[in-house]
Amino acid sequence: MLFENPITRQVVDYIREQYGAEPEFLWAKSPNNAAFRHTNHKWFGALLLSVPKRVLGLPGEESEDILDLKGDPLLIGALLDGRRYLPGYHMNKEHWFTAVLNDQTDLEELESLIDRSYALTGEKRSRKISRS
Repeated sequence: MLFENPITRQVVDYIREQYGAEPEFLWAKSPNNAAFRHTNHKWFGALLLSVPKRVLGLPGEESEDILDLKGDPLLIGALLDGRRYLPGYHMNKEHWFTAVLNDQTDLEELESLIDRSYALTGEKRSRKISRS
């Protein structure tokens, strides 16, 4: 079953309910990895991946679900703890971070971080310049 981890299912449900975004499975070589996008198809910093713990620098051989999010560099610096929050996996480490989805996840905090990531990657509105 896809999204066996109950925390991962709750995160997916939150994104669906809050933003109307469905997970998109874009990579044939990684069929369980998904991205969530704005209506303009720009990722809003919610990349859901399953990766081996050892790749993340965590103990154990099993895989762990993670969520890559965009964040303000100062916030990211304060969040990184080597357990729940890590530097962005396969992303720019200054502007992205990884949330590990497991029994240590604070869902309320994570939902707030998802909201920030969504806002940081918000759809740009074109501005018309009026010439008088």
